[in-house]
Amino acid sequence: MDFFGTLVLLGLILALLWLLSLKSRSRWRLPPGPSGLPLIGNLLQLDKRAPFKTLLKLSETYGPVMTVYLGPQRAVFLVGYEAVKEALVDQAEDFTGRGPVPFIMRATKGYGLVVSNGERWRQLRRFTLTTLRDLGMGRKGMEEWIQEESKHLVDRMSGTNAVPFDPTYFLSCSVSNVICCMVFGQRFTYDDKDFLHLLQIIAETLRFGSSPWGQLYNIFPRLMERLPGQQHRVFANIEKLRQFMMTKIQEHQDTLDPGSPRDYIDCFLNRLSQEKDIPTTEFHLDNLVSTVLNLYLAGTETSSSTIRYALNLLIKYPKIQETMQQEIDTVVGRTRCPYMEDRKSLPFTDAVIHEIQRCMDIVPLGVPHYALQDISFRGYTIPKGTLIFPMLHSVLKEEKQWATPWSFNPQHFLDQEGNFKKNPAFLPFSAGKRSCVGESLARMEIFLFIVSLLQSFTFSCSEGPDSIDLSPEYSSFANLPRKYMIIATPRC
Repeated sequence: MDFFGTLVLLGLILALLWLLSLKSRSRWRLPPGPSGLPLIGNLLQLDKRAPFKTLLKLSETYGPVMTVYLGPQRAVFLVGYEAVKEALVDQAEDFTGRGPVPFIMRATKGYGLVVSNGERWRQLRRFTLTTLRDLGMGRKGMEEWIQEESKHLVDRMSGTNAVPFDPTYFLSCSVSNVICCMVFGQRFTYDDKDFLHLLQIIAETLRFGSSPWGQLYNIFPRLMERLPGQQHRVFANIEKLRQFMMTKIQEHQDTLDPGSPRDYIDCFLNRLSQEKDIPTTEFHLDNLVSTVLNLYLAGTETSSSTIRYALNLLIKYPKIQETMQQEIDTVVGRTRCPYMEDRKSLPFTDAVIHEIQRCMDIVPLGVPHYALQDISFRGYTIPKGTLIFPMLHSVLKEEKQWATPWSFNPQHFLDQEGNFKKNPAFLPFSAGKRSCVGESLARMEIFLFIVSLLQSFTFSCSEGPDSIDLSPEYSSFANLPRKYMIIATPRC
């Protein structure tokens, strides 16, 4: 076939695909949305560096429930607090499905908690929540681990001697060590080269997933597997993470005392042993490796990035930082460790921390859900096999829910008497049955680390507050804050 004939054939195929998409729209009462092109859908209409901005604009035309095609994949976007709450909370059972995101599927080999559905998801989530709580998540035991780790973090920052430094890896080490204590039963020193290399892999993985290249992989995975590019290096590095997990699991198997489980891996191995003769069990090594990888990846970068963003923001707004320090000095002082119990006596500090998370908007599109069967929602049909994005950005920045949604304003969480007040639209960890399993741990880490740091240091940068740009460096799957050389001046 000559070149002209090939073009004609390709054109006919694209036209056929477009007609099939039109037929699909007429078959179901799909939510409205913009017209798309064959194969590429609405991709050309989206801002590749911040797709949520385009989607928010489109919702002004098509409403809070809209259909958008990400390449050949149909996706429904839920915009605003009411739509997100109605789906994830009021119709929770219908929206428990998790989308088979190609990047995550490849990294986990399809196993583990994050991408699982049905009985596998139910068993792994129930076990993980119960085990993490038994290990101290949200309780006194975990609080003590974080307090101990905060001392190491303060010591490291003290060692910078008020000279500009990049806090990224100090924060990653601290947060990761809390996860390591729960999962592996050990912490690592901040100078451990292997540990630092693993943290670098985690950071690079999240940056790739939030880059246009990473989003292209999710939309056209088969094509991207055949093209050269950084995706191959990223997956090779993820394999190193998996090998690290498997080595740790083998060490646990060799030293396991079934009567005295030390951590998450021991508890999982005990359950694996108990159910080894059950053919349908979900407690096997594949699920253990990938679930540990899930906990390690998610538990390290998200909380450490939030604390790094908090430092950027406090440098930009030194008066806010000063007011927090005054409140902390009055309630906690500068010598004893802060406790979660102190939070109720630190309403301004608590409000600032909540506002930091709202403004950071760390997962703007939300982790995608998936229609495991046809779903009826608000008079529309969301067909089986559709990706569903609860746009957390649209909740955290909705004008109906927040007085000044685009400005940093701790008053969003304070009443007229200065007491802390909740807002139901504060959903940085999502909502419903697939909300973040580590939410209570993340809340505890962010509060205790930030308060401990403000007890000991005043943060600034050489270029002054106006040099801080709070817009994300990467913005797609996740909003990742910009890196700055900061100064931690000890408080006398």
